[in-house]
Amino acid sequence: PMATNRQEKKSLVLLGSTGSIGVQALEVAPGAGYTVTGLAAGSRVAPFEEQVRRFRPAAAAMYDEKAAADLRVRVRDLPVRVLAGMEGLCELAALPEADMVLNAVVGMVGLRPTLAAVEAGHDVALANKETLVAGGALVMDAAARRGVHLLPVDSEHSAIFQCLQGAPPHTGIEDRALARLILTASGGPFFGRTAAQLETVTVEEALHHPNWSMGAKITVDSATMMNKGLELIEAHWLFSVPPECIDVVVHRESVVHSLVEYADHSVIAQLGVPDMRI
Repeated sequence: PMATNRQEKKSLVLLGSTGSIGVQALEVAPGAGYTVTGLAAGSRVAPFEEQVRRFRPAAAAMYDEKAAADLRVRVRDLPVRVLAGMEGLCELAALPEADMVLNAVVGMVGLRPTLAAVEAGHDVALANKETLVAGGALVMDAAARRGVHLLPVDSEHSAIFQCLQGAPPHTGIEDRALARLILTASGGPFFGRTAAQLETVTVEEALHHPNWSMGAKITVDSATMMNKGLELIEAHWLFSVPPECIDVVVHRESVVHSLVEYADHSVIAQLGVPDMRI
């Protein structure tokens, strides 16, 4: 069923196309058979114009109103509808021709477009963790009501999603089949340092992640371990598991991306190279 589902999902709307996840998504989308029907970015007009010219989406949106006005002038030779602001992002997320909406924006800006996509009946591939951290109850309720899938793109949550594929239907904590979810953490660049040593660290050091290549915000959040707290909240909503049944373990190599422990104490893990394109 999963393979069939993936083959059918051919039309993609990508929110956050100039960020780290967005750029990597556009690297793999053509090979996976997707056409890009909508692109959205924040304020970086030049790289976004290049993407619009390359992929020729039906519509493009920029969150920054001035950037959208600039883009409108730049791409007036193309048959692309240019949208602006939060309304533009939401309209793009709800495009009728979309099969899948990949939300890869940074921050709580992603919440309303996620809800717009869900209300439009679109499956959402979610790389925007703040959506569930800030509005988990809203999003999960809407997804259940509309009968759409939320597919996690985050490395750890994608790993748990994959580990659960072999479980019987409706497996969960409540029926005692699942024991716990285990999120892995690299520990970041400051692992093992004392409190005294941490007082003198620099932003440059924080931005030097040992295993992953990511945007600045998530890289700093990883260095402080704040990111793992956000991921715990995200996992709670995505998989309907209480926080006390979600553990975090430091795994320096980032080969095991996350694990699921069942009631019989067997553990299923997902392993791979640390590459978000996968």
